[in-house]
Amino acid sequence: MPTIVVSNQKGGVGKTTTCINLAAELGRRNYSVLAVDMDPQANCTSGLGVNASGLNKSLYNVLLGDIPIREAILTTAWKGVSLLPSSLDLAGAEIELASAISRESKLKRQLERLEGFDVVLVDCPPSLGILTLNALTACDRLLVPIQCEYYALEGVGQLVRTVDLVRDTLNPSLAVSGILLTLYDSRTRLANEVVEEVRRQFGAVVFDTVVPRNVKLSEAPSYGAPIAYYEENSTGAQAYESLAREVIRRWLSEKP
Repeated sequence: MPTIVVSNQKGGVGKTTTCINLAAELGRRNYSVLAVDMDPQANCTSGLGVNASGLNKSLYNVLLGDIPIREAILTTAWKGVSLLPSSLDLAGAEIELASAISRESKLKRQLERLEGFDVVLVDCPPSLGILTLNALTACDRLLVPIQCEYYALEGVGQLVRTVDLVRDTLNPSLAVSGILLTLYDSRTRLANEVVEEVRRQFGAVVFDTVVPRNVKLSEAPSYGAPIAYYEENSTGAQAYESLAREVIRRWLSEKP
C-alpha cells in the first residue's frame, strides 16, 4: 500500500486539487484509495463532499491517539475513494504533539496498521510543521505540484532542502518522486519558460501531464465534487485522467 504525499511549501500551487482529482481518477480505475487531509483548512475534505465542521472524529483524534485510524475513515460519494478527514481541531495538533514521543511518525504508525487500500494519498498544508513532517515520514512517493509562474522554482528549492533534512533524520528513502506542472497558461511566454526550466532541471522526474488553468477545475470544489464528476469533458478533467495513467504506470501495479 504505497503512500503518495502531495506537498509543496508554497501555497496556491494545486496540492489539494491534485489530491482530490488524482484520488477520484484512481478510484474510477478500480483502485481502493484513501485520501488523508493533513491541512487544518480541510479543503480536501470539503472538496470530496464532506462537511468538516459536522465531524466528531477526524485525523486530529487519530494523531493524538484518541481513536484507531479505522474509526475516523469515511466513505465518500465517489467510486473507490475513502477519506480520513481534517477538522479545525487539527490546527491545535502542532502544539499538542510538540512534546509527544516520536511525534513525527504518528501518521506512519497508524497507516502501518491499516489494510484494505491499494494506495494512500496525503494532502499537506503549505508549511513545514509537525503535520507536514508526519506526512513526509510516512511517504513512499513524493509528488510536488509546481505552478507555471515566476516564483515556482524558488519554492522548489525550499522543498528540496526540506526533503534532504527529513531524509537524513526521519525517512531515509524520501526523495522527490514526481513533479507536476500546474496552472499552465499556454498563452504566456513565462509559463512556457517555466515548463522548459523545470524539465531541464529535473528531467524524467517531471510528469508529461501539464494541468492547465481551467475555470471548471476551479469551480468543482465549491460543489464538493472532483472534476471528473463535475465536468468530465473539461481540459482539467482530461489532465487529471492523464496524470492518473502516469501514476499507475510509474508507481502502482495495474489493476485487473
